[in-house]
Amino acid sequence: MKIAIIGCGAMGSIYAGLMASAGNEVWAVDTWKEHVDAINANGLRVEGKSGDRTVKVNAATDGSGIGVCDLVIVATKADGVAGAAKTALGLTGSDTVILTIQNGLGAADRIAESIPTDRVMIGVVGGFGASMKGPGHAHHNGMELVRIGEMNGGESERLAKVVKIWEDSGFTAKGYADIDQLIWEKFICNCTFSGPCAITGLTVGQVMDSDDAWPIARACAAEADTVARTKGIALGFEDVEAYIRAFGAKIPNARPSMLLDHLAGRRSEIDAINGAVPREAAKVGLAAPINATVAGLIRARESGF
Repeated sequence: MKIAIIGCGAMGSIYAGLMASAGNEVWAVDTWKEHVDAINANGLRVEGKSGDRTVKVNAATDGSGIGVCDLVIVATKADGVAGAAKTALGLTGSDTVILTIQNGLGAADRIAESIPTDRVMIGVVGGFGASMKGPGHAHHNGMELVRIGEMNGGESERLAKVVKIWEDSGFTAKGYADIDQLIWEKFICNCTFSGPCAITGLTVGQVMDSDDAWPIARACAAEADTVARTKGIALGFEDVEAYIRAFGAKIPNARPSMLLDHLAGRRSEIDAINGAVPREAAKVGLAAPINATVAGLIRARESGF
């Protein structure tokens, strides 16, 4: 199987390393030149919950020369999706599947501006706690579940095939007919921990243990939960606090990507995560003041980056 992964940061590198280890021809596409050079020179090292391995991966800073792939995974941050979609177009043939995996809301819609929706799948992953140790070296604290669905919904033979690619690479993966449910369930967890961890500098577990931070994180989740239910999303849980606590308990030492961005002096995906809650709330006549405040503080901090 020939697979291209566009956006090989922490999570993209986990995907690339395990898929290459399973015998697939993997191309890692990323704008971080030092990372690309390290992969080409020494291989890609992935360590953590899945073990410790260094594997051969083809790496490039753009899609030129790669050719048609069977599967293209878009794993960029939210603000890189539009550009990644254009790169993906150059790697697609008549049977290529494009799978987009991002935090927050709206990535699939941005992909669909360039690519027909019947060629797009959406992935939702959780419980990995991935980070970069350095160029060519990724680490992850956990390895929970990769959920995949057709953008237009329903089940299909090709969905089953894509799920099997992930399973054969060592991931726990499952196909779902209702992808909107999965997106919102992950989104609620993102809202809980991303903004509060970035503001405080605390890990997921430290936020949960904090008498000051946890009420704010819990309120972010409650607002997102209320918006989802008002929109008619069929969430798979009733008690939102129990749900986010169970999620956080699996990765207590993790630092969300938003916190890692701030530690590196980079702007984050705040507008696709906490910042998206007030926008979605307004569509159904609600307000989300806690998420709005958290997003405002994050944007204020990033104005100095």
